[in-house]
Amino acid sequence: MESEMLSSGAQPAFEEPSSDHFLYVAWGEDPPTRIPIVRRSDKRRRLIERCRTFAATTESSEGVVAATVYEVELMPPLPDIPRYDVLMLIRARLRTALLPIELRLRHLEPDFMMAARNKRRIGDTGRKRSASFLFNHFVADRPAVAMEGFDRVAGWFPDKLGVDNTTLLEPVDQAISPYAFMNYVRVPRGSRSFLLGMLTKPSFYTEVRRTLRAYDMTALPLLAKQV
Repeated sequence: MESEMLSSGAQPAFEEPSSDHFLYVAWGEDPPTRIPIVRRSDKRRRLIERCRTFAATTESSEGVVAATVYEVELMPPLPDIPRYDVLMLIRARLRTALLPIELRLRHLEPDFMMAARNKRRIGDTGRKRSASFLFNHFVADRPAVAMEGFDRVAGWFPDKLGVDNTTLLEPVDQAISPYAFMNYVRVPRGSRSFLLGMLTKPSFYTEVRRTLRAYDMTALPLLAKQV
């Protein structure tokens, strides 16, 4: 099998996954139509303010660790890229703490919600207002072996781009999720520098993309800032 022969460097030393539970929420409020840069939008800003109010209230709920809102900065023009320009990530100690939050979120009419658990972790992808974050959505024709494909490429990012954290989120219900998993990463040097650094490295194509193809996987990244 070709995938057994491909590798993108040494597998990183994954740490024990977090026992917390996650809810990933997304809106396609006013995404760009032609260019990858997400420009300012009054319509999006109004939604962000509503989401921030919701997040602030949610953080005071019992068992909730954090509720953070993000505005997407870059949306690469890839086929099937998720056209979300506002994101929210809620983290709780128990899955039961997220259930009433999912119900309350309905009045904000999200386009996507995914309850998830952490399956791979490096460092701490904590909140940091001045940082940019990668939300990388992985589509896989063979979800059962997709994690092996991720493991094979994960070491490339610390080695080539200086990434020191990753929080891989796997959907609780794989049967209803369009994604095998979503990788949440705090990136160094901002969204544009990170994306440019990745795309200008030849090994990104010869190692990372080649390995993902061997595992019938596609990575669909959004780069965002905390608001």
